[in-house]
Amino acid sequence: MKKISDTEMLRQLRRTRIDNLVSTRLAIEENPDDESARRFMARLLLQATLPHSKPEGTEFERTNGDLTLTAVALSSIGLPYGSMPRLLLAWLTTEAVKTKTRELVLGDSLSGFMWQLGLVATGGRWGSIRRIKDQTRRLFNATFRARYVDHRREAGLGLLVADKHYLWWDAPTGPGQLGLWQSTVTLSEPFFREITDGPVPIDMRALKALKQSPMQLDVYMWLTYRMSYLKKPTVIPWPSLQDQFGAEYAPTPRGLRDFRANFLKALKAVIEVYPMAKATEATTGLRLAPSLTHVPKRSDQIIV
Repeated sequence: MKKISDTEMLRQLRRTRIDNLVSTRLAIEENPDDESARRFMARLLLQATLPHSKPEGTEFERTNGDLTLTAVALSSIGLPYGSMPRLLLAWLTTEAVKTKTRELVLGDSLSGFMWQLGLVATGGRWGSIRRIKDQTRRLFNATFRARYVDHRREAGLGLLVADKHYLWWDAPTGPGQLGLWQSTVTLSEPFFREITDGPVPIDMRALKALKQSPMQLDVYMWLTYRMSYLKKPTVIPWPSLQDQFGAEYAPTPRGLRDFRANFLKALKAVIEVYPMAKATEATTGLRLAPSLTHVPKRSDQIIV
């Protein structure tokens, strides 16, 4: 049997990912108003995002113009990072919008909850089960601080994600016991108000296709939000984009080049599933032109 080289395996993996993106785009184009795929994300968490990779320390900060979002973690638990907290936040926002309540039921089994997030339950040290438990714990114990500062005023808001949570993922699940072991989270009142105040519609099919990369998830959700109100062409400078999306990159010319290259790579994948987004590379930044948002807003599904 002919041995496949590492290079060929990478090519096959790349082709598989591209095929997945293309098939997702076609599925969305065929049924753009699929209600079962409609999800929501909080505006604040699109303007400034979580870490992409495991951060050092217990504090993380991102800036977008006048907005600065700071995340603080318990030293024994750590900060949430990667794709899973983003999928969790989309699920929390969607459930809060639809149920109009702070107490959300995650379900009576880990695999069932993961299925709702578009994840496959796998075991082992590097499996998705271990990671979803870890990232859920990190997110539910995190505290956020949003600050708005301009030349005229300053405003701040503290946001604890959850007042309380009960995760029974390792509890018995035999017949007659499932209802006794419902995992729940009660969102804090300020966090609930923040995530349900004009949430941004997104498509779960796109999230599933892009979930291998937290940068791709960030770019997709931010683009569909930005296009929902963009009225004229604009260029966003690369340093500003680095502050917003790439706080892990060094604040140096080399760090900016690395960020730019990875951002454009993520953008290319996003455009595969969101082709109506008019976003192109410019010398000084990213050029945006008015475009259709990926999922139109519907007044009956937006909490004001």
